[in-house]
Amino acid sequence: MTEVLSRDILLHARERGVTLTTAESCTGGMVSAAITDVAGSSDIFHRGFVTYSNAAKQEMLGVRSETLEVHGAVSEEVAREMAEGARKAAEADLAVAISGIAGPGGSEHKPEGRVCFALANSTETITETKDFGALGRGNVRAAATHHALELLRSALSDD
Repeated sequence: MTEVLSRDILLHARERGVTLTTAESCTGGMVSAAITDVAGSSDIFHRGFVTYSNAAKQEMLGVRSETLEVHGAVSEEVAREMAEGARKAAEADLAVAISGIAGPGGSEHKPEGRVCFALANSTETITETKDFGALGRGNVRAAATHHALELLRSALSDD
């Protein structure tokens, strides 16, 4: 299924002349890997960012320390700044960002399986939070990867 999504993304991005980038935390590069698994992806994907630590989010993507302090790394606010920072740094047309708690662990306020997403283009950034549940680390990461790819495909199909 991931391969089909990635092929669709490549096809739609090529048709529209759109370049993509990713800003990933809990998925650790899985979205970038899914996209670049498809031959020809270099036409639309030039770089991705794996920003697992807060310091990396700040240094590579320009996430503000105030945003991290007030909202925490797993928040739509941080995902927004990640996507916007990645789009700018990569000079890409479209960016997707992911920050979440894959597990094990979490808290009452931010449970295991909660993942925040952002999708940024030149005119707007949309954010959302998904609670995948305590599916186990690998399954949460796979679900988050799949959802991020769905967001990209939907954005490219709607143009």
